[in-house]
Amino acid sequence: MNGRDKNDIIQVKDLEVFCHHGLHKEENILGQKFVVSVSLYTNTRKAGLSDEMTDSVSYGDVCRLIKKEMTRQNDSLLERVAERIVRVILLEYKEIDKVKLEVKKPWAPVLMHMDHASVCIERGWHRVYIGAGSNLGDRAAFLRLAVKRLMNLEDCRDFRSSDLLESEPYGYKDQPGFLNAVFSLDTLLTPWEMLDRLMEIEQEAGRKREIHWGPRTLDLDLLLYDDLVTEDPRLVLPHPDMHNRIFVLGPLCQLNPYGVHPLYRERYIDMKRRLD
Repeated sequence: MNGRDKNDIIQVKDLEVFCHHGLHKEENILGQKFVVSVSLYTNTRKAGLSDEMTDSVSYGDVCRLIKKEMTRQNDSLLERVAERIVRVILLEYKEIDKVKLEVKKPWAPVLMHMDHASVCIERGWHRVYIGAGSNLGDRAAFLRLAVKRLMNLEDCRDFRSSDLLESEPYGYKDQPGFLNAVFSLDTLLTPWEMLDRLMEIEQEAGRKREIHWGPRTLDLDLLLYDDLVTEDPRLVLPHPDMHNRIFVLGPLCQLNPYGVHPLYRERYIDMKRRLD
């Protein structure tokens, strides 16, 4: 995750909930028992020292939340049930960084004997850093648009922004100067889902991709997603050129100066000093 020291676990095993989920009409009418087990990754140190419930996560409240979410609507698939439960727990409890969950269906209609069918998933918060730039039109207004959209992005929280930075064009020189910033936030989205959201915001700002590194109303680059390293043709992480860009490292160091580059194992503040 994000180095937040939330590796303690509060567990609930085999919580029974009667509700109505399944592909078949009879399952949605008659209902059946489902069994849920959940592991909540948090930090129990403070509660362990204080012995105060206010310093912990109430597993009783979590159980009631699971039951409420499972009985709120009927779903066809266990996968959907599991996603909904995990999402609502993570959004409800800021103290919880990650959730592992198993939803069992003891009487799955397969016309053969088996103990149960189940779906197991693991979801959690991820720290994302986004590079932003504009050099066409009202540059500050386009960056304000990005801030507004990112602050209100579903399944995201804890948005932060660096100061704005004036910079010379990079790569393609025959164009106006840029106004740059770096944003950070925590998200439940996958890297590719986050990339899609960023491209939607660019499109709203009228972004046109005509010249490589050319002028743009708004450019949003996914710089970092935790310490994830990818070589996906659509998304390379960490951003392959961020260590060469002072207009990225400068704002990034306002938010996370002592973070370490996942590939080069060098602190961002030291990378910035070398470019300076």
